[in-house]
Amino acid sequence: MVSKEVYLVSAWATKSHLVLGQQKVDEKSNEISAIPKLLENLNIEGSVITIDAMGCQTKVASQIIERGADYMLSLKGNQSSLFEDVKTFFETPNTCPTIAHQSCDGGHGRIETRRVKASSNIEWLKRRHPHWEGLTSIIAVSATREIKSVERREVRYFISSLDASNPERLGAIVRAHWGIENNLHWVLDYAFNEDAQRTRTGNSAANFGIMRHVALNLLKADKVTKAGMKNKRLKAGWDDDYLLEIITKGRFND
Repeated sequence: MVSKEVYLVSAWATKSHLVLGQQKVDEKSNEISAIPKLLENLNIEGSVITIDAMGCQTKVASQIIERGADYMLSLKGNQSSLFEDVKTFFETPNTCPTIAHQSCDGGHGRIETRRVKASSNIEWLKRRHPHWEGLTSIIAVSATREIKSVERREVRYFISSLDASNPERLGAIVRAHWGIENNLHWVLDYAFNEDAQRTRTGNSAANFGIMRHVALNLLKADKVTKAGMKNKRLKAGWDDDYLLEIITKGRFND
């Protein structure tokens, strides 16, 4: 009999680049039930919690507000009527005033322009969707990428308990959330070969997940060694002195 895959939901601190916790998804459940359990074990007061569309749930939003934090939740088709209302608002000319911020960067033949539009003039939306506690603003982030004269545009939508008065900050929060893929998931796969792991019996997958996260946190704290995460991990396996220093002292150097 082949064991089913094990899924873990993790909390990532974008500023400190640390994994703060993880929650195993129950076998007969999904991420929706695991997210509240993970949040319950964290001190999130004063933080901004960003979650993919799977976590865009009224109960999750209420929990975040009750714990003294703010939220920025990705909005997609799983909240169909709310999604369509927000999408229509931003696509309709001459709607209520929005505040916008635009930034542009490029390199390696790529030019990317990002435009953030936000509005807190959403009393109409809150009347239509009264169960979203703390709902204060809606955000549309459009990203236009031009590579070798080929242009692609994508628009993503968000709901937030934050005010719309600072779209530049809202855009930075969205970008920090998108950075989780490169700063956490890609590193765990590349440096720790996580995607190839086949530990599924009992609590083994969750336990190994914890160990990888602890190792990642310790190696991230090393600001002295000029090496990538994979090479730091290998060095810790080859050099007992380095391993001891990482575990017992850390190598913090801002």
